[in-house]
Order: sequence, then structure tokens, then C-alpha cells
Amino acid sequence: MKVSPRVVTLVVLLLLVVIAPLFFSSSYHFRVGSLVLMNTIAVMGIMILTGFVGQISLGHAGFIGIGAYSCALAPKLIGLPVFLSAILGAVISAIIAWIVGRPILRLRGYYLSVATLGFGILVSMVLTNESWLTGGPDGMEVPNLALRAWLGSIGIKLSNAQFWYAFSAIMMLLGAVIALNLQYSATGRALRALHDSEVAAATIGVDVARYKLKGFVISAVYASFAGSLLAMQNRYVTPDLSSFMHSIEIVTMAVLGGAASVLGSLFGATILTALPQVLTFLQEYEQIALGLIMMLVMIFLPNGVLPSLIRLVRGRA
Repeated sequence: MKVSPRVVTLVVLLLLVVIAPLFFSSSYHFRVGSLVLMNTIAVMGIMILTGFVGQISLGHAGFIGIGAYSCALAPKLIGLPVFLSAILGAVISAIIAWIVGRPILRLRGYYLSVATLGFGILVSMVLTNESWLTGGPDGMEVPNLALRAWLGSIGIKLSNAQFWYAFSAIMMLLGAVIALNLQYSATGRALRALHDSEVAAATIGVDVARYKLKGFVISAVYASFAGSLLAMQNRYVTPDLSSFMHSIEIVTMAVLGGAASVLGSLFGATILTALPQVLTFLQEYEQIALGLIMMLVMIFLPNGVLPSLIRLVRGRA
């Protein structure tokens, strides 16, 4: 009996998140693991936009910032519980992506990249300069997750690194289910047709503008929710979450892992989140070593680390 690729992917993801804690020896390792999983959610959004639709965004950290600050501002201004604030942030991000995406996605090539870059910089500037609302460069606190009282009654602390690893793993797996269902749906096939050729897709009846906008909105929701998770775990947010460098990091994770692969999203997020922790022994040469590794990967494994390794194994088999 032939097993569906999406089932295989989900089983592998589940095994990885269950087995990984066996090698963790401290709360610090659990914290790094939860950061990997949160980044994976944002990278899945880029995977949908870049790997499926074939569009590049250099301002997606703007949506991460919107999701993060929603968890800080909505409880303060309207008394909304933090988790519901994360959902509100995702809705706001979707609306903004729909409004901004309509004119931006008419552009192509580097014009599109520059336009999305401008959006990300705009969000970062607003979060930095509007101190009366966002706290400015110093940031602001995020209230406790609304589940605190209920979980406290059964002995689970939300400040516990193990809890945040488990919670992030559940959210990441949920995001993977949605992404895989999208990939193998009619909408997913239409999105992937755009990646190969917009002209060819249009000739077979695909509404190019509408499906490009769909991909952009979905990717924005993923980024927003990843930002909300980061805010809830850290219980503090700063404008750095929406910075240009953060956008570049997320795109780089997607490219390193394999831009059209759900497993590659986890792989790329793991590399770029965990590798700097491993290279700390190099001290001032850490960034040089990290940059050199990334250059070598892109030169010799241009399709991403994971897809290239899979092709190598299949070729030998």
C-alpha cells in the first residue's frame, strides 16, 4: 500500500519533535528548541509564498511584528486575552496583506522585493517611533497567557521552557498540517503552477492575480502567528522583531532548508537558529564562520540542504 507523502512528512515531523528532547540537558536547550519551532512556522509562510507561488518578500518580519505587538496592545487597550490577541493579530495581518498585496503583487522581479522591503521598513519605523503606543525602541511587556490559571491548577508553569517547547511543537504541527493540505489541494496546485510559469497558468484558467494574493495573505498569517508565539514566550516585545535583518533571516532559513519543502522549513530554521549557538566558541569570528557556511551551502547545494540530500540518497539507491 502506497503511503501519502503528506502522511510521511507529518510522521517525520512528529518523530523529530518527540525525539529531540531526549538530547536536551537543560532548560536552555528547550528554549532554543522552541525558538526553532516558532521560526519554522514563519518559514512555512515564506515556503508558501516563495516555494509555491514563486514570489520573494523581504519585509515579512513586518507581519511578525504585527502579530507580536497585537499580543501586547490588544490586552492593554481592549482587555482581550493574549491567545485571542494572537488570533486578532493574524486577522489584522491578513487584512493588511490583502490591502498591500493588491498593488505590490502586480510588480515583478526586484521591483516586488523592493516594495515588500519598503513595507517591512515602514512597520518597523512605526513600532519604533510611536512611543506613546508601542513603547518605542524599549518595547513593552506582554501579559501572561490566559491558560495560566487553569494550567497552574494541574501544576504546569507557563514560564517552564518544557511547556513552551511542547506548545510550540503543537502549533508547528498544526501549521504543517494546513500547509500540506494546501500543497496537495486544488489551490496548492494552482499556486505551484504560478511558480513554473504565470503565462502557462493563465492559459489553463488560473486567476494569476487572485492566487498570488492568496499566497501572500496566507504567508502573512503564518508570520503573524509566529511573532505572537515569540511574544507570548518572551513576555516582551521590541521593534527588532520587525527589522530588515529578521526578514532576511527568515528568507535565508527557507532557502537553506529548501524553499518548497515543509520538512525543509524545519531543517532551515534549525540550522540558522541553532548554528549560532554552536559557533559561540569562535567568539568574534562567529559571524564570519556562519556567513562562510551559508555561502558554501548556496554554492554547492543551491536547491537547499534537505532536498539536495534527499536527491543524493535517491540517486545512490
